[in-house]
Amino acid sequence: MDAKFLSLCLILTLLEDIACISGDWDEWWTYDGISGPDFWGLLNPEWSLCNKGKRQSPIDVSPDDLLYDQFLRPLNIDTHKITGTLENNGHSIVFKPINQRKRTSDSSRLANEVIKNTGHLNISGGPLSYSYHFDSLHIHFGRTDNYGSEHYIGGTAFPAEIQLIGFNSDLYRNITEASRRSYGLVGIAILVQIGEASNEELKHLITQIHNIKFRGQNISIDSVSIRNFIPDPESYMTYEGSMSVPACFETVTWIVMNKPIFISRQQLYSLRRLMQGTSDVPKAPLGNNFRPTSKVNHRVIRTNIDFRRKKGEECPTLKRNMNYQVNSRHLRSSK
Repeated sequence: MDAKFLSLCLILTLLEDIACISGDWDEWWTYDGISGPDFWGLLNPEWSLCNKGKRQSPIDVSPDDLLYDQFLRPLNIDTHKITGTLENNGHSIVFKPINQRKRTSDSSRLANEVIKNTGHLNISGGPLSYSYHFDSLHIHFGRTDNYGSEHYIGGTAFPAEIQLIGFNSDLYRNITEASRRSYGLVGIAILVQIGEASNEELKHLITQIHNIKFRGQNISIDSVSIRNFIPDPESYMTYEGSMSVPACFETVTWIVMNKPIFISRQQLYSLRRLMQGTSDVPKAPLGNNFRPTSKVNHRVIRTNIDFRRKKGEECPTLKRNMNYQVNSRHLRSSK
C-alpha cells in the first residue's frame, strides 16, 4: 500500500481520536493541510456533505449563467443597532448579537429596561419566503490582496468577504435546528474591495481587532448596524447552497450582493496580524480562511439586476470594468 496513503490514514485516525477525547470536532478542522476543506468529510462522518454534497458553497458566479428574475424583491434588514460580541474563534472573526439590559439612573423608568430587539434583528424579503433572525457576521480575508473572498464573480476573487448568517425564525427555534432543515438558513455575501473610504460599520469592528489577536479572545461592541454593511439592498444574485464550514449542510439560501463595500489597506493589515492559535501556541496567521469554490452542478443562479438596459445607460456592476452579460437562452425565456 502506498506509504503516503498510510501516513494520511494514520494522521486522520489520530485527529479523530483526539477530537473524540476532547469532545469538540470544531477544534480540529482548518483551511489548509490534512484538516483542510479536501478532508472535512473524512474527519467526521457527520460532515460527509462537505465532500459528497452537490449543492455546496461558495461558488464562482458566472455572469453568463445568470437568470434574470424580475419578481425578486429588495432585501429587508432591520435598521436598529445592536450590541454583540466580536470573537476570534481560530477560524474567522465572528460578531454575534447578545441580549443586553440597559440600566438607567432615571427613577421614573425601569432600572433594567430591555433594549428593544437587541437580540432579534430580522432579515426578510429578497428571494426569502420566511423571516430570518440574524445570528452572526463572519469575516473571511486573504493574506494577500489577490484572494480572500469565498465567492468569486466571473473568476475574480476579492481580498475579503463579509457573510451575514440568519436562521428561519418562522419555522425553527434556533440555528442548530434550522441548519439541518429545509429553508433553514440565509447567507448574505458582501464582497470587500480595497479603497480609501472604508465602510463605517466595518471600521467600527476592526478598530477593536487588536483586542482579539488570538483564538478564544472576544470583546463586546456596542451600536453595530448590520443594515449598514449593505450599500444597496435591491441588487443581488441568489442561489441554493450550503454553509461553507463543516458540517456543510445544504440548507442555505445565498444572496450575493451586487455592490462591494470597501476596506483600507491599514485595516487589512490589522486583520492579517491575527492568529489561529492561542497566545501560548499562536500557530499560523488567521488569513486565507476561505473555502475553495465548489461546482455549480446545474443550479440556477437568479438575479434581479436588469442587464437589458438601453445602450448608454449605466450598467449595475461590481466593478466598473466588468460588463455582465446575461445568457441568451435565459433572456429568451424571460420575455
